[in-house]
Amino acid sequence: MLDKVLIANRGEIALRILRACKELGIRTVAVHSKADRELMHVRLADEVVCIGPASSAQSYLNIPALISAAEVTDSSAIHPGYGFLAENANFAEQVERSGFTFIGPRAETIRLMGDKVSAIESMKKAGVPTVPGSDGPLPEDDEAQILATARRIGYPVIIKAAAGGGGRGMRVVHTEAHLLSAVNVTRTEAHSAFGDGTVYMEKFLQNPRHVEVQVLADGQGNAIHLYDRDCSLQRRHQKVIEEAPAPKLDPKARADVLEACRQACITIGYRGAGTFEFLYEDGQFFFIEMNTRVQVEHPVTEMVTGVDIIREQLRIASGLPLSIRQEDVTLNGHAFECRICAEDPRTFIPSPGKVTLFHPPGGIGVRMDSHLYTGYTVPPHYDSLIGKLITWGSDRETALTRMRVALDELLVEGIKTNTDLHKDLVRDGDFRQGGVNIHYLEKKLGL
Repeated sequence: MLDKVLIANRGEIALRILRACKELGIRTVAVHSKADRELMHVRLADEVVCIGPASSAQSYLNIPALISAAEVTDSSAIHPGYGFLAENANFAEQVERSGFTFIGPRAETIRLMGDKVSAIESMKKAGVPTVPGSDGPLPEDDEAQILATARRIGYPVIIKAAAGGGGRGMRVVHTEAHLLSAVNVTRTEAHSAFGDGTVYMEKFLQNPRHVEVQVLADGQGNAIHLYDRDCSLQRRHQKVIEEAPAPKLDPKARADVLEACRQACITIGYRGAGTFEFLYEDGQFFFIEMNTRVQVEHPVTEMVTGVDIIREQLRIASGLPLSIRQEDVTLNGHAFECRICAEDPRTFIPSPGKVTLFHPPGGIGVRMDSHLYTGYTVPPHYDSLIGKLITWGSDRETALTRMRVALDELLVEGIKTNTDLHKDLVRDGDFRQGGVNIHYLEKKLGL
């Protein structure tokens, strides 16, 4: 087992990783910016290192500072969490070259799946269903081929940056008259945002749901899936509420895609936790990307399978095989997660400041993953996520009822939060029925 883990992140995920380390008897190192010295995991860690000023670029994205912190504390491994450097292949490579274990996939796997074109190609070879598209990058000097590709796929189409992600670097085109200009603009934006102007084309699905498959693989030929999640309730490509398992899926299509994802992990030699993201429409799955890290919404999967995903990450990084087999994984009940953010529930403007009162909800089937405490000051420098409220029930309606009760009990005073938005959404008639598409929330909010 690993001896000491440096947690290269902040907030609720850093606290989540610290707890898993403590359960396994692994010592912890918390790194933090000058703005984050009062974070809860910083108070609880065995060792603490300040890695720079408040700016993420000078702290949590500062690779030399993180490597140096690992060296001075004699850490054996680095856990990147999610966001920041979690899917940065160069970081993973430098961690390993410096003699530490990167708790995640190998650098070459991150590169493979980070480039959307190569990811799609590898998934096709592995038998994972993909969206009809250009089957590779669009040419830079052949307008006729670009036009022909769009005609073959059929409008509307979507132009995507190969290096993009998180909803950035994409543009929908409904008519041929706008195609070439859209390709050029997306290419320019992609080069500016990601340093890579490569773009590709896919069929734009009109009313899809966002369904993802959680996987674990040990890099030793063993891989399992932990079933699926529905993350369709989102605003500007950012997830708001997630649930597991995804409701109202075609049983055969689900079984096929779950097994295809498991086999794909074996084919590409995957190591660690990962998520295959799909668009689901008319009973069919279409692969869009793979996240080579733990997801924000991993708790809903843990609640319905009983598998501790962070614990498995740490075991895998220690060189141990998976502790469970596919036949041991069973679904039990239903779970929801509401992302609680420090922001105005109507304008979504961030609301940093001092928390004068924090009371997390409790009761059977209620879990709150948060770094908040009364007296803590939410800094203005980072993502507004301050906690995740998760509920479990023996069925979907029970889990949703518990979420309504838990949201009413949650108290965060001194700053604004989006709790009122969640209270509205969990009482929404269409959402309660299950199966809303990715456009539902934005239409409801009039965006």
